[in-house]
Amino acid sequence: MTGYQEIMTDPSFAGQIITFTFPHIGNVGTNSEDVEAQSPHALGMIVREGVTAPSNFRSTERLDAWLAARGRIGLSGIDTRALTRRIRVGGAPNGVIAHAADGKFDVPALLAMARGWPGLEGMDLAKDVTADATSTWHGGVWRLGFGYQGEGDESARPHVVAIDYGAKRNIFRNLVDAGARVSVVPATASFDEVMALNPDGIFLSNGPGDPAATGEYAVPVIRALLKTEKPLFGICLGHQLLALALGGRTVKMHQGHRGANHPVKRLSDGAVEITSMNHGFAVERDSLGEGVRETHVSLFDGSNAGLETADGRAFSVQYHPEASPGPQDSLYLFERFVGLMGSGS
Repeated sequence: MTGYQEIMTDPSFAGQIITFTFPHIGNVGTNSEDVEAQSPHALGMIVREGVTAPSNFRSTERLDAWLAARGRIGLSGIDTRALTRRIRVGGAPNGVIAHAADGKFDVPALLAMARGWPGLEGMDLAKDVTADATSTWHGGVWRLGFGYQGEGDESARPHVVAIDYGAKRNIFRNLVDAGARVSVVPATASFDEVMALNPDGIFLSNGPGDPAATGEYAVPVIRALLKTEKPLFGICLGHQLLALALGGRTVKMHQGHRGANHPVKRLSDGAVEITSMNHGFAVERDSLGEGVRETHVSLFDGSNAGLETADGRAFSVQYHPEASPGPQDSLYLFERFVGLMGSGS
């Protein structure tokens, strides 16, 4: 089972502890390529079995050593299936993961820390994980034997300005692979700062926290961008922020959707996409007004998984078409977005 490096480095997991239900995590080791950010954003990981010696030709370091070198804690020997059932019934609990070299813990202090955490509702975490400054992204998707490949002269490509609320790198790679060139701006970038880059299209990234909190500063910018009629594409938090900008509402979910095998129905033709999901908030379907249509629904619980404006030039999905890790059924969305920019935008 691979994908644990990508999950631990996904900025959407900022402030969270990850429980892996697959019992054998770490078997393929770690490397410098399978990451979604420079360093881990998840606070720690919980697994069933202890990490064994890696068995993969790409491995350069054991998972436990990789975690320790980056100041993250891994806890093994836990019945992760039982923990998952508890989360399913009771919702995601507050928790603390701690390490003490001498094995002595101040349990009352740790309990107070867990009980005192306010939870994700009302919390804006995008500012904590966003890019520090505007930058230009280079490099496409990874290919065996070649690594991450550049795409040659990008000057003639349609220009995407990506607003980084906690973006995964593989999103940018897939935008490049679909034929775009990409500039990245911080989550707090203003409308004028975005438009000064002369975008052909705007991308709204994934990220952590409560979309309503991030929306305090993001939604006015998105509403202004919508008026330009330039193509706009959002993923995960970006989907939720687009919904808010279009007059919708978001709600905290009981336990959220996490994992790489979530079935989603595409309403345009009834096709089912197997998707990767990671979100604790959802768009309320009934809040979507005129001029906005639902495009995808979760087949697990029927919750909203996609929307678009009536003209189709702004669209978004709740799941992760870039996978990393996960299935690749939905890569066509990147091609759709780039195609819109090449059709007179």
